[in-house]
Amino acid sequence: MPTFSSLFAGSLMRAWQRRGVLACLLWPLSMLFLLLLTARRALYAVGLLKRTTLAVPVIVIGNIFVGGTGKTPLVIWLIAQLRAQGFTPGVISRGYGSQAEQVQPVSADMSPLQVGDEPLLIAQKTGAPMMVGRKRAAAAQALLTAHPEVNVIVSDDGLQHYALARTIEIQLSDSRGHGNGWLLPAGPLREPASRCSDFYVVNGGIANTGGSYAMTLKAVRAEHLAQRSEQLELSELAKQSGTKNIAAAAGIGNPARFFAMLRAQGVALSAELALPDHFDFSSNPFEHSTADIMLITEKDAVKCVGNHALVQNTSLWVVPVEATIDGSLAENIVEKLRGHPTA
Repeated sequence: MPTFSSLFAGSLMRAWQRRGVLACLLWPLSMLFLLLLTARRALYAVGLLKRTTLAVPVIVIGNIFVGGTGKTPLVIWLIAQLRAQGFTPGVISRGYGSQAEQVQPVSADMSPLQVGDEPLLIAQKTGAPMMVGRKRAAAAQALLTAHPEVNVIVSDDGLQHYALARTIEIQLSDSRGHGNGWLLPAGPLREPASRCSDFYVVNGGIANTGGSYAMTLKAVRAEHLAQRSEQLELSELAKQSGTKNIAAAAGIGNPARFFAMLRAQGVALSAELALPDHFDFSSNPFEHSTADIMLITEKDAVKCVGNHALVQNTSLWVVPVEATIDGSLAENIVEKLRGHPTA
């Protein structure tokens, strides 16, 4: 059954898609939010708030739409592209959901409670040097000290973290666009829709002209949570939909996108469990599930493995996804980087 928090989040997100009564009532607060944003940016522009500039280029991947738009798969894709061009990338992140107060290195064998679920997944999928911390500039400096071979830093999120100077900004959105176009709390935007970046990526949508690229998240298989080498092709699962009870769950920013991807692969879902983003899985949300197969995301899987009851649940299968991006985004990023000296 959906949780209260997931129902509330879903209701709020629906309200943010139009300029209804609730949004209109909150609009004056969004104007106050805009005033604070404008003042903050002005303080950085005139130098009263200081930016940290690193000796290597920094690529920031972020969004202005509150919640998840698919940054983690894009980060993983970009790391592979940079390596293919001879770069040695490192990654920094806020580490949302971690218990660390100070800068913390990330390794693939750590707990999501230490470093956060998304950084842990990035570390496991890429093996790139990585640091998390509330202050991204400090995390980046610690990363360069620990790994002097790193010659480009990718910041997972941080579009609004102006304290760290950046070489390239990639602004990510999804099929929800800008919602009702209003700032928080009247709408879903952290910054105005007019906010400029170097490149724009649309996850699951149609790219526009002028530096915009379409990104698709593709999945071809499911892997058993307890034994990831045991795999099922999604095409085979689609054939079993009539004979097996197949459900799906997701604790990500936009669970509907995960469910839609599975349905597009022909998998008929008997139930869809939308959990809050960064759900910690210390409890068992599948305790009363009757599904023969429960499909979950990789982001959720890194937390599920820490719960013995979930590891013992033979119905749980993980669906890895990979990002594919149309156009020449990687080439254009590399071209811009070539003009920036590295340490």
